[in-house]
Amino acid sequence: MQIDDMENAGTPQPIITARAAGLVACPNCGRVHRHPAPARCARCGLALDPGPDKSLQRVLAWLVAGMIVYVPANIYPMLITNTFGHSSESTILEGVVELLQHGSYGVALIVFVASIIIPVIKFAAIGFLALSVRRQSILPPPARHKLYEIVEFIGRWSMIDVFVVAILAALVQLDFAATINPGIAAISFALSVAFTMLSAQSFDPKAIWAERDAAAS
Repeated sequence: MQIDDMENAGTPQPIITARAAGLVACPNCGRVHRHPAPARCARCGLALDPGPDKSLQRVLAWLVAGMIVYVPANIYPMLITNTFGHSSESTILEGVVELLQHGSYGVALIVFVASIIIPVIKFAAIGFLALSVRRQSILPPPARHKLYEIVEFIGRWSMIDVFVVAILAALVQLDFAATINPGIAAISFALSVAFTMLSAQSFDPKAIWAERDAAAS
């Protein structure tokens, strides 16, 4: 090894990412395509990454859809209870208040967090991640990636209110004495959770590091 090579060996070399080099890899078979890549992989036929612009549009579209159907989920009744011919309806918040009145503070807290707090946090987190791709963010890429992982993890737990309604509707069917049926809010809430999960899954976490990789290259 020559002296120049030994001196250069200790100096950091610039990082060139695949995106900066104009390469797109298939996530299924690993086939590498040059940019602009075809719509589908030439080897296995899997749809390739459409790019950050189209991916971001998909994220925002699912997010807006989830927010729209979340409104009737809180306005309309979640449960419709019939007891000896008397019918009563309760929304999510009314159900939480009723649980508190009966002394079920732990259950009320779980339902409130899962049905109100978590969906709102998910809306805000996904919107922040989507906007941070296009604008300079105060959070560094590692923190934003951790936020994305948290959103992915807690997404499935938002369905707890729908599960409670489904269990009650299946168990409490005593004809005239007492029956419990799900209201229209249960469908809206389930759709909101599904749309939000699709929004999070449509987000490409590699876009978080794109700006840093471009600066490093």
